[in-house]
Amino acid sequence: MKGATSELKKLPAAFYATPGGNEPVREWLLGLDAESRRIVGKDIATAEFGWPVGMPLARPLSGGLFEVRSKITDGRISRVIFVNHDGWMVLLHGFVKKTQKTPKADLDLARKRAKEITS
Repeated sequence: MKGATSELKKLPAAFYATPGGNEPVREWLLGLDAESRRIVGKDIATAEFGWPVGMPLARPLSGGLFEVRSKITDGRISRVIFVNHDGWMVLLHGFVKKTQKTPKADLDLARKRAKEITS
């Protein structure tokens, strides 16, 4: 059931779920410290309500993927990769970024998950 808040969202977020029912991004978020979780959650909410948003909060990646970019605690940065599918921001993969370029393995995993839900 949609509430008043979800009706205001231009692109509501949903967690990708594996065939076994796990939600990798939710699990990743729960592994972060509380302040980092708050920051990432706020950034996702900003994208939900303000979509389309651009840099520095979000940017397109290849193959229809996008990323939400967050500066979290201890000078770290995180990324949540998502796909816009049927009017939903499906959160595919989250990670703490350690290099300037997004690692190929992270992109490949997000692409694999996106293919599962879009095919």
